[in-house]
Amino acid sequence: MSDQSIEFLYKYLNNASPTGFESTGQQIWLDYIKPYIEEQIIDVYGTAVGVIGPGQDYKVVIEAHSDEISWFVNYISEDGYIHVRRNGGSDAAIAPSMRVNLHTAKGVVKGVFGWPAIHVRDVAKDQVPKVHELFIDVGAAKKDEVLEMGIHVGTVVTFADGLDELNDKYYLGRALDNRMGGYMIAEVARMLHENNVKLPFTLYVVNAVQEEIGLRGAEMISRRLKPDLAICTDVTHDTQSPMYNKKEQGDLKCGSGPVICYGPAVQNNVRDLLIRVAEEKKIPFQRQAVSRSTGTDTDSFAYSTEGIASALISLPLKYMHTTVEMVSKEDVQNVIQLMYDVLLSLKGDEDFRYIK
Repeated sequence: MSDQSIEFLYKYLNNASPTGFESTGQQIWLDYIKPYIEEQIIDVYGTAVGVIGPGQDYKVVIEAHSDEISWFVNYISEDGYIHVRRNGGSDAAIAPSMRVNLHTAKGVVKGVFGWPAIHVRDVAKDQVPKVHELFIDVGAAKKDEVLEMGIHVGTVVTFADGLDELNDKYYLGRALDNRMGGYMIAEVARMLHENNVKLPFTLYVVNAVQEEIGLRGAEMISRRLKPDLAICTDVTHDTQSPMYNKKEQGDLKCGSGPVICYGPAVQNNVRDLLIRVAEEKKIPFQRQAVSRSTGTDTDSFAYSTEGIASALISLPLKYMHTTVEMVSKEDVQNVIQLMYDVLLSLKGDEDFRYIK
């Protein structure tokens, strides 16, 4: 990693990019990759694409998603408390006592998810809080004071935590799902540029919006680009910490390499290409099976247009959809290297059909 890429990583991860409001993060991402691409495409909902080697017949996508889970202001009480609803898969269980940023037209307003003290609760009957029970305190005594701050119904709210490192082995923070993916595909673009690689195909480096509410950004951009091949990256669950069931959720571990997925949306010949490259380049990898969909943007690409040969490389992650998501630094570099080496292995005329 260069000093510039580290600076980008922290700036990009510490910026808020909630679902539907990704534009500031997309601008940071585009500013970073601009020296490494020849063209850019930005669609009406904000998916950003860097184009390398435009105009060639064969078209390949590498893809991640840029949005993070968040909350919407849903109701403001007369005594100045703010009640919320989810924007994506936000977890009510972790919210109490968390610091938040409310993103208004006047700027960021700080607040906290308040919660009654243990002294006044019947702890024996404690349960996980429900979303409608959560409330945010911005230090206001009445509704009018909240409104004067620029807060209104529909204001988006994100947790305030930023990127950190743990034990020199892990990145730690919120929104690693999946802006770490955006970082990784940007680094692939940088490596291609700095190594003067001329690909025999057009490469689209895609940072899609609105994954957290149904893979929507990938759905839109896949129809526009119509690539021949899509290699997506997202996070998957590390299952080593307490309370995971490996018999149900698989045996996956941070630090043991990228995860290559098996499932109906994953085109088998593309998946086997990923495995072959990983083995040839001695990149450690793990395997994962999914019963139906992958739950990632891979599904949107796979089933788009007439069908796009698609595969998924996942980054193992601890504590998904919390503010202490963790990924291995080594895994991050190995995902980057695997995507890079797969691109170098392509001739630009691959036909991945099972029957020809």
